[in-house]
Amino acid sequence: MPISDCEVRDPRIRRTRQALQGALRNLMQQKSFEEISVQDITDAADVNRATFYDHYTDKFALLDAMVAGGFHRLLAERNVMFDGTCPSAASAIILATCDYLTSTHSSGDCNRNSAFEPLMEAGIVAAIRRVILKGIESKPTPEPLTPEIVATTVAWAIYGAVKQWFYTPGHAPASEIVQAILQLVVPILLIAGPTGPHDQVESPLLSH
Repeated sequence: MPISDCEVRDPRIRRTRQALQGALRNLMQQKSFEEISVQDITDAADVNRATFYDHYTDKFALLDAMVAGGFHRLLAERNVMFDGTCPSAASAIILATCDYLTSTHSSGDCNRNSAFEPLMEAGIVAAIRRVILKGIESKPTPEPLTPEIVATTVAWAIYGAVKQWFYTPGHAPASEIVQAILQLVVPILLIAGPTGPHDQVESPLLSH
């Protein structure tokens, strides 16, 4: 099962998964993730346990999908797509990561749930990787690298930089850190491109 439900097209499946994710989200406002059982979730969502396991292997998979799905929705609402060349799209991914991390912490979920942050981290990284990979998967990369390796490296670089920014006391506004992080990840992105890994940073990706 994919980490995100963003590709699900069947409306019945989408409704069920939305109900389960909504139930978990509401329960996490009341108690820690460790205290929540699958039975709690199914009772809150008004579905049976068999239906739950038709969609998710356990509550961790549900949380994973909830986090990734929320980040994907944020990207979709902002019409963020990446084709490997557009600086505004790469910047938008970084800004969305800043905003999502900020909003998630402001809700108090991370403070209440010790299990939430590592799963949130994995979900966001997977979502960024998916968007980046879609833009570079058809581009050549120097062996032994692959588009998957490049996309994974960029995803972790973006999340890692944003996370460090977020936890830095008195950090700069998100709008100011985006371009700095873009400067870090562009050389990695340039590895996947028509002219190979030796392109200079003064590329169309950074041009205005």
